Amino acid sequence: MNPMKKVRIEKITLNVGAGKDTSKLDKGVLLIKSITGIEPVKTVTKKRIPSWGLRPGLPIGAKLTLRKQKAEKILKKLLEAKENVLKESQFDSGGNISFGIHEYIDIPGVAYNPEIGIMGLEVCVTLEKPGFRIKRRMLEKKKIPRKHVVSKEEALNFMKDEFNVKIMEEGA
Repeated sequence: MNPMKKVRIEKITLNVGAGKDTSKLDKGVLLIKSITGIEPVKTVTKKRIPSWGLRPGLPIGAKLTLRKQKAEKILKKLLEAKENVLKESQFDSGGNISFGIHEYIDIPGVAYNPEIGIMGLEVCVTLEKPGFRIKRRMLEKKKIPRKHVVSKEEALNFMKDEFNVKIMEEGA
């Protein structure tokens, strides 16, 4: 196989949305830190939405991005919490995978913490191929050619081969 066509994990993003509830935000920060051992970043609003009670600068969530070996190690644990089963609808056409974990106590190695209570989080996995640096580099940024983008089928096959994931049909 062409080494430039080999799919790999670019990053994993863990996210907890809290809205304007600061106690839920603090629990979310504690949750992500207990899973990974790394302090997450608080996300803040950029827009004013009066009907939701949001104003610019208000913290509404916590997120953490993991790359390389840490990402692979955590992803194995997170997939175990989902019993290594994902739905086809959780894969998009650009090689991204998103799924939620309803209760963090399902993750192996993470014990129940009464300070956090029962809480869930969202996981987003971004896949790439070698050569994707051209979209992030400082000089001469370029778009990824259509034939080099990670397709849904490639993402499905990568997850099946590398992480032993079973893909559930939509109707089941």
